[in-house]
Amino acid sequence: MSELTGAQSIVKSLKVNGVDTVFALPGGQLDHLFDALYHEGEDIRLIHARHEQGVAYMAYGYARSTGKVGTCAVVPGPGLLNASAALCTAWANYTPVLCISGQIISGGIGKGYGELHEIDDQLGMISHITKWAERIDSPGLAPESIERAFQQLETGCPRPVEIEMAMDVMGESAEVELLPRKTAAVSDTPSALAIAAAADILSSAKRPLIYVGSGAMAASMEVIALAVLLQAPVVAFRAGKGIVPDDHYLSANLPMGHSLWGECDAVVAVGTRLHWPLVMWGKDDDLKLIRIDIDPEQISRICEPEVGIVADSAVALSAITTLLKQASYEADSREAELVALRSRVDAEIRTKVGPQMAYLDVIREELPRDGIFVDEVTQVGFVSWYGFPVYAPRQHISAGYQGTLGYGYATALGVVAGNPDKRVIQVSGDGGIMFTIQELATAVQYQLPLVTIIFNDHRYTNVQRQQKEWFDGRVICSDLHNPDFVKLAESFGATGIKAHDPESVRSAIKLAFTIDGPVIIEVELEEFFPAPWPFLMLPQNRREVCQ
Repeated sequence: MSELTGAQSIVKSLKVNGVDTVFALPGGQLDHLFDALYHEGEDIRLIHARHEQGVAYMAYGYARSTGKVGTCAVVPGPGLLNASAALCTAWANYTPVLCISGQIISGGIGKGYGELHEIDDQLGMISHITKWAERIDSPGLAPESIERAFQQLETGCPRPVEIEMAMDVMGESAEVELLPRKTAAVSDTPSALAIAAAADILSSAKRPLIYVGSGAMAASMEVIALAVLLQAPVVAFRAGKGIVPDDHYLSANLPMGHSLWGECDAVVAVGTRLHWPLVMWGKDDDLKLIRIDIDPEQISRICEPEVGIVADSAVALSAITTLLKQASYEADSREAELVALRSRVDAEIRTKVGPQMAYLDVIREELPRDGIFVDEVTQVGFVSWYGFPVYAPRQHISAGYQGTLGYGYATALGVVAGNPDKRVIQVSGDGGIMFTIQELATAVQYQLPLVTIIFNDHRYTNVQRQQKEWFDGRVICSDLHNPDFVKLAESFGATGIKAHDPESVRSAIKLAFTIDGPVIIEVELEEFFPAPWPFLMLPQNRREVCQ
């Protein structure tokens, strides 16, 4: 037992649970928390940003790229609301983010007195975009609450959680017993009947397919083992990229997956919503669907599978592989077929979105094999979903289905903070970059060597393209007035470089990698990039569509 304030109890409990970095923005309700962090010295690295949206996105990037819990701290009310876009993104992408929020004085909660940053039913509000949320009402309860938070973060579906503490409780002292870190619970053993049913379907399948999402990121070896045994191509979209290295002949991007989906007879969907294939491409009775997910709600979402397995993906995949091997299952190699398909699809991609691919090729060639690419809701980012190869999980970071424009820059700073030994390149459009451009100050202050390429065409390109195509060319509010991004970078103390084509971007990246701090590369574009949609909005190719 030790005499600790509420804030100290939180911070010391974070240390017990392995937190080494906190992204935060100070404010009145967090004064005691920041003082507690101060007294921990270098044991917890504190990175403060210029906006709550920034700190929460940094925590998202840190968690998404490392697999560890990303931690952020914000003031209540508008501070927590500012952070909510990033928490939405973390929710959508099954990412373990711990958000610590301040609160008004405990005696005023729920009274409507008009205290600074007061918001009615803050816990109820944030519960819609978090897996779990709790208020800590005394210093002695903090260790148990932090323990529960980490149990939520590290078991089942990894999604964001929120804890909060009133400002007076943060400053209040009491006897506190810190708790040792609790080992995450082992997931349930998958149903033997379901494993056997899956193996039975796959043993008779002629053209099996595996489709992976973020729930398979920790099961790369098991995915590859089953894929090689079945000679089944493995399709990945955003979250699943790199689970099978893109230079493996069994790796398939989304347009390849669409072609294969139309003729496959069995699909193993691992840790994925499977939204685009089921809703857009369709599923008929000739396709037998096996779904593996730690989240029981996903199993029957959209449509009922032939086999549903609620389990850790690595455990389930290993069990299926073992059963097939015991039955002496063998499959003929599909390497020649899949290499030819990749070549054909790659040629089609380069024909239709060649300008984006020219830049992505340069980025891929200059980024080390273990480097990390962070996209943005922008033309080059869209094409990267199917045109940018990566070689391991967590090497391609996106906003997933939330499509949170402007998430990229701050997220990438969190990626850099969590991966100091790796190169990180982030791409932005001139629209999205302005959402968190103020975090250039954070990048310079902490010397985070992020390389950002801004494609500047002075417009919200998606919006303007649709205005022209859908509304007889009536353009409104989609043209942009921008700063000189190179001069803007320099005004922050960062390095700015102008580029105008892929080869000048190559030279700029080479130079950027010799610089210790952040670098902005601005590419001025004269025309629209071609639309990326032909390889995303792919048509139905099964007889029936799940809804």
